[in-house]
Amino acid sequence: MSRPEDSLLGREVAYPRQYDPSLLFPIPRAAGRQPLRLDGALPFIGHDRWHAYELSWLDGRGKPAVATATLVVPADTPQLIESKSLKLYLNSLNASRFDTPGAVRAMIAADLSRAAGGAVDVAFGLPPIGEGEAAVDIDALDVQIDRYGPPAPELLRVEDGGHVAETLRSALLKSNCPVTGQPDWATVEIAYRGPRIDREGLLRYLVSYREHAGFHEQCVEQIFVDLMARCAPAQLSVEARYTRRGGLDINPWRGSPGCPPPAARRELRQ
Repeated sequence: MSRPEDSLLGREVAYPRQYDPSLLFPIPRAAGRQPLRLDGALPFIGHDRWHAYELSWLDGRGKPAVATATLVVPADTPQLIESKSLKLYLNSLNASRFDTPGAVRAMIAADLSRAAGGAVDVAFGLPPIGEGEAAVDIDALDVQIDRYGPPAPELLRVEDGGHVAETLRSALLKSNCPVTGQPDWATVEIAYRGPRIDREGLLRYLVSYREHAGFHEQCVEQIFVDLMARCAPAQLSVEARYTRRGGLDINPWRGSPGCPPPAARRELRQ
């Protein structure tokens, strides 16, 4: 079984000189879901949307071409793809010749699908930078915080009286790579319908990830599971838009079955 500690994360590696799909390092999602007791039918739908800013190859006459790409990995694929391996794989295309851009896109889609264990969508281009649906920013709340890890779901609670439909937003989500310990920064948006979530408790809970070691996808799944268990919304959507590292950013989204995915977009920080 592929383990994070067996990947190329945190290791010095030679720059790839030729196309090499074996550089892709898949990690079973089951390992991160086991602590959350997600060993049966998943309580959510979703995807991991990657933005690739550094993509290049040679055309049929040897002239370099450059592009950006959006890669969408379904959350129900058995494997996630480790980020440094994806960077190295994309760099392995730099000296390879392709007759058409379509051939590049098709090959990337086939290689990623094989690594993830399910159909991965690849499109050239990036979504726009900008605001989505109106969201309430909770970062300005005047709260005292002293919990920075591990994640503390007991901080989550609902307020008395009535149901609401709203989107809450925070740019204070930070976690750490479980292999290298390097910080990962994200803006998270939580859209829900149900009992009103206490905003101060939610902000304290999100900050409690600050010293937590977890992959981006696993952090978003834990946030989803904790909110469902503690606040019991009728519908829930959690998306984290992480800042770029190594020419890539990742945007995991998890939602209640039947929940429409959020519109694809990027943060200014990305």
